[in-house]
Amino acid sequence: MPTTAVLCDPPHEGVVLSELAATTSLSKAEAADLYAAMCADTLRAVEASASELLVNYRSDEDLPEERSGEDADDAESAVRALADAALDDPEAARYEVQVGSTFAARMGNTVSHLLDTEEAGSVAVIEPTVPFLTRSALDGMAMKLRRSDVVLGPTSEGRVHYAGFASPIDFEDADAPPAIETLTDRAHDAGHEVDFGPMAPVIETREDLIGALSLIRARRRAGREIPARTAACLDDLGVELVEDESGLALSKPNTDSD
Repeated sequence: MPTTAVLCDPPHEGVVLSELAATTSLSKAEAADLYAAMCADTLRAVEASASELLVNYRSDEDLPEERSGEDADDAESAVRALADAALDDPEAARYEVQVGSTFAARMGNTVSHLLDTEEAGSVAVIEPTVPFLTRSALDGMAMKLRRSDVVLGPTSEGRVHYAGFASPIDFEDADAPPAIETLTDRAHDAGHEVDFGPMAPVIETREDLIGALSLIRARRRAGREIPARTAACLDDLGVELVEDESGLALSKPNTDSD
């Protein structure tokens, strides 16, 4: 069975989606709520797929110093509570602490450990900022990993929303922008064949959020599936799209447009 590792941070203020909070009218608390909603949608998609779900969380020592108050739950408790609320069968998920000082190092340690030590057939790494990811897309990319050593899911600005490996690569700085090219080059350097999955939006920046809101509105009108928890959170936050002289912008009640 393939393994899909979701690299989660605890949804604490000041820890997650800091760029989004800094560039939009979302507060740090609201950004943390949005992160938690996206995480729930992402975990549910992996749970519904044919992959084993591994929830990887950062240790408290590796998190930014800014936290949501002295009473903030520790990282493991916060991530487990989020997963318990999101999953149909929380006991079926595995939980492990991430190891590494950078995202590339954490990705590499997770993949190498599972491939080499636990002899997993393939390992995919995703972050919980890809709420539009579906069970069928995950299963399709897992199938491609039976034929190719590396499968990448592209998103905007040269980033990736999914990185799957049936064989290891050199992971040092492997997420250097544009990550889609860096990971492909590393795979080729290791003599691996590379394939690609479907495009999927991530929500990490102001521009990402504008695109995601537009897609949610369009899919609702068309009667198509949407990431339920993410959409509900954005509804609760009152985030809307408006047009201004520069194009599309974000708006919230009782706040100025961004």
